[in-house]
Amino acid sequence: MHFGLQPRGPVGRAHPISKSEKPASSRERESRAKGREDKVKTGGGGVGGLCVQGGSGDVPKGVLMVGPPGTGKTMLAKAVATECGTTFFNVSSSTLTSKYRGESEKLVRLLFEMARFYAPTTIFIDEIDSICSRRGTSDEHEASRRVKSELLVQMDGVGGALENDDPSKMVMVLAATNFPWDIDEALRRRLEKRIYIPLPTAKGRAELLKINLREVEMDPDIHLEEIAEKIEGYSGADITNVCRDASLMAMRRRINGLTPEEIRALSKEELQMPVTKGDFELALKKISKSVSAADLEKYEKWMAEFGSA
Repeated sequence: MHFGLQPRGPVGRAHPISKSEKPASSRERESRAKGREDKVKTGGGGVGGLCVQGGSGDVPKGVLMVGPPGTGKTMLAKAVATECGTTFFNVSSSTLTSKYRGESEKLVRLLFEMARFYAPTTIFIDEIDSICSRRGTSDEHEASRRVKSELLVQMDGVGGALENDDPSKMVMVLAATNFPWDIDEALRRRLEKRIYIPLPTAKGRAELLKINLREVEMDPDIHLEEIAEKIEGYSGADITNVCRDASLMAMRRRINGLTPEEIRALSKEELQMPVTKGDFELALKKISKSVSAADLEKYEKWMAEFGSA
């Protein structure tokens, strides 16, 4: 493959393209790359400060999102993919594993080579503790250790632009985990920014209730702020479950005692009944929070020791 050559004149002859003769596709690619570079430099469209950069020296090679399950770490990664304007690779443990010896390490190397080619790039690794857990344990397999070593080598090799390099050519690793204490120490060093994603606040819980109930008919007596106070300690996923269960309560009341034939005969309008305050109270009795106070204490203790926001 010849880069920078374009067939011209007689068949089989090629001449270098001068700067003034670049084809439209080349100019379009340069324009898109320039737009991405501007976003990387200025932090345009950044989510949660993940894309805000002031120059090549401020670009983190890796960002780790830590927090209890259901707090929206994966959703934040999706927002980064949409807003930051970089090429986005979504990676899981199944993407990088193979039954053939040495194939997994090649997949890791290929992933980072593709990321360099399409830079600026964000590589998102969800549940990174399953790929790069602590090395040196008694139950660690040799193949697993080789994959970890290759991942660490590649991350160090593409850890961002050097002093004289173009900052738009950076590759950033964005990772998420519920078990930060199981991550290898060398990987923790490479993930320079370690950000805690906590449970939603009272205002956040009220907003989540509004989002989940925006298409649900509700009784006028329902005050979402009061419900938000009652669900303190619930994660975003727990709040979604509560809203789903409460919205189904009205339908359950309507079909209670009916035969299957009678239920099938009901129209859609008959099943659409407003959600009441009592529906939420019943839903809260059935659905408890999934994150314990002991778990939150472990996250806070780890962040106090290793956090770098």
